[in-house]
Amino acid sequence: MSENNPTVVLLDGSMGQELVNRSGKSPTNLWATQSLIDDPPLVRSLHEDYLKAGATVITVNTYSCTPERLAVAGIENQFESLQSTALDVANEARENLGLAADVAVAGCLPPLVGSYRPDRSPDYQTSFDTYSKVVEIQQGRVDCFLCETVSSITDARAVVSAANQSGKPVWVGLSVSDDNPECLRSGEPLLEAQATLSELGVARQLLNCSRPESIDAVFETFAKRAALSGAYANGFSSVAELLPGKTVEVLQARKDLDPPAYAEFAMKWVREGAQLVGGCCEVGPQHIGFLSEALIKAGYTMSKGV
Repeated sequence: MSENNPTVVLLDGSMGQELVNRSGKSPTNLWATQSLIDDPPLVRSLHEDYLKAGATVITVNTYSCTPERLAVAGIENQFESLQSTALDVANEARENLGLAADVAVAGCLPPLVGSYRPDRSPDYQTSFDTYSKVVEIQQGRVDCFLCETVSSITDARAVVSAANQSGKPVWVGLSVSDDNPECLRSGEPLLEAQATLSELGVARQLLNCSRPESIDAVFETFAKRAALSGAYANGFSSVAELLPGKTVEVLQARKDLDPPAYAEFAMKWVREGAQLVGGCCEVGPQHIGFLSEALIKAGYTMSKGV
């Protein structure tokens, strides 16, 4: 293809849900981290499947590998070793496929306690200190940092301030309310959150881990306010049942969001200005593969973005 073709960064998709499905085991409170403990090659294989599907960025599988979450399981002392294992298998995946020069590995900075519940987050200083530990471990082996499912402005300030210490590009995925997508899950205005990200100098602003319909409702306006924007939605019917202490077993995958249906949403975001697209929970390698084909058919080339 011509070098003049527009480029899109194609992120990977679900890790946690896909690993639970592939493991054949019931989910635990450790979620994707359980596979790092039980079967690291399974994690590496999933990274490879996303790369084979066309993803140009894979994210380190440490979404549920925070000191706070590990402490609940009584294994906080394994924090550094599990982080190292996750970095190993992500980097091995792109090396195994000969893609080290063409694919980026994104460090993962997730909610410290649980998704969608910013009211359960630690205070700013505690959050900043914990994120700084993750950044220190990951920064030498990743190309950028992806702050995922950021659901409040305080969380945004803490995670971005920690990530900025690395000197690496920082990408932030804001999670919006499924019922009121003009606001984060905290209830704070999306507009205010975007202004905060701009103030903090993030490289790319995204929306993530919300229903595609919710992202769709605000994406065009969101993209116009961000120079470099993107989106990756989840495929859950609802996240309302995921209360503290429960596992993802209480959540249901949608039956109406197959690869063509998901690609239709993502391609619309691209037309509206998205320069990064991918998938979140319940959006797997088949979805990413179909989306890759749709992008190529529409004349886009894939870039790793860093």
